[in-house]
Parts: sequence; C-alpha cells; structure tokens
Amino acid sequence: MTPPNYLEPTQVIRTFNRAAMSYDDVARLQMQVGEGLFERLAGVKSQPKTVLDVGTGTGYLLAGLKQRYKHAQIYAIDIAENMLHQARKKNRQWFRCSHYFICSDAHQLPLANQSIDLLISNLTLQWCHNLQQVLQEFARVLSPEGVLIFSTLGPDTLKELRHSWAMVDQASHVNQFVDMHELGDVLYQAGLVDPVMDVDWLTYHYPDVYGLMRELKNLGAHNVTAGKPLGLMGKNKFKAMLTAYEQYRVPKGLPATYEVVYGHAVGQAFRQITSRPSITTVPISQIGRSTG
Repeated sequence: MTPPNYLEPTQVIRTFNRAAMSYDDVARLQMQVGEGLFERLAGVKSQPKTVLDVGTGTGYLLAGLKQRYKHAQIYAIDIAENMLHQARKKNRQWFRCSHYFICSDAHQLPLANQSIDLLISNLTLQWCHNLQQVLQEFARVLSPEGVLIFSTLGPDTLKELRHSWAMVDQASHVNQFVDMHELGDVLYQAGLVDPVMDVDWLTYHYPDVYGLMRELKNLGAHNVTAGKPLGLMGKNKFKAMLTAYEQYRVPKGLPATYEVVYGHAVGQAFRQITSRPSITTVPISQIGRSTG
C-alpha cells in the first residue's frame, strides 16, 4: 500500500513545470532561505573547482555562486525542464552555454563519482520521495572532503493549515516533512561525514487563506502526496477549514509558519565509491566539452 504522505514524482514534475513562469513572483521564502545558505557558505573556506546546484529551480542561487567562485565550473540540475529554461534565461550573462543546465532527477545524478567539490541544494529535498537514495547520490558525486550544504523544510511547516484541515477530516491535505533528527540519521547512513544542522522558523502573513493557497499553487508547493483527496472538495468542508484557520489570526493577518532546516556535511573522504549500475555517469570535464 502506498503511504499517505508518499510524494508522486510525476506530479512533482508536472507541478513545477506549470509553476515555472509564476515562480519568481512569489518565491520570497526560497529567496530568503537562499540568502541563509549563502550566509552559511561564508564558513566554507575551500575554493571548489566544481559546484553543483541540485534543484536549481529558476536559478536564483547561480549568480551568487558565480560571483563567489569565479574560477569554478558551476552546474545546475532540476527535474523540471521549464524551471531550467527560466534559469538559463535569468543567468544568460553568467552561463553562455546550455550544457551547464542538466534536466535530471536528484535520485539518479548523471555525474561521475567524486566529481563535485561543493554541492548546494535549496528547498529541494522535501520534494524527493526517497530521501536516503538522494543523499547517497550526493555522497557518491562529492569529491573526498567535498562539501554539501542544503536547506529543506521541517514538520512544523504550514502547521496552521495542517491543523485547520485536521479539524475537518483525516485526509492528507498538506505535504509531510521530515524531522531534523531523522534527517540527521539519513545523512549519517548515506555515509556523509560530520553532519551539522540548525533550524530557523519563518512566518508570513496573509489577509485570508485564499492568498496563502494561491501562493502555494504558484510556487508549485501545493499538495502532491499520493494520499491527497481526489475529486472536488465539498464547500462545507472547505468552509469549516477556513473557520478553523481563523483561530490563528493576528493583527498582521493569518500566519503561515515554515520550519527551515539548514544542513552541512562533508563527503566520504578517501572512501571507495561504486557507481549505480543503472546510471550512466558523465565526468564533469566532459560536460563542459559538449558540442550539442
């Protein structure tokens, strides 16, 4: 049986492809958290030769990475082709060639072992249906003592919306998110070294629930779990949820809380890594020489 919080990969791709054009207009959370990642990068003293942005979206991090690591080869991966198209348009001055943008699934990175010195990922892991597999891929492509730095969302994210729906029924209306301590265990099991995490809480306010749900849809961040209700939502249930959410209203409006988890780890130093037999891996040096 499919668990109720299982993410549907095809639905994730479809959702973010649809959201690509509107994404930057409402991506204040992604931008604010991205700035938090850059602040944490200040503690990384190494100068990487190869940098990979996994889940680049519309490429918000790329210009900052290029300015910070002027001599590095920087590559961007996203599962949604339309997102990559927007990232190429936005970063045309920094990236003249399209082969720096790779449409691929984070569960099977098409890169050679130990080919990346710095892997950064902003608010992507929460959309991955097999977190352990993704982190194992991160560990595989990181060079010895390469650095992983990431952000994701914790279980208190959208707690007001989740609790309001729970007053109505037991269906899965809001995406589920992994606890920081469980995430730490998965990082360790993937073979990543010295995992360190910290948490921040961000709260945004809306005049009504419709504004929140509209923003989530434009971000591609609405419910994509396999256990979500199918068919039309009864207006009485939706009205009951709206009423329940009103208990959280403050002078600024209705709050929506995001639990942001930041993580840092080091690659599997000097450890022999074997490729997945089902993956075609491409050395980074060969990507840069593509003539296609």
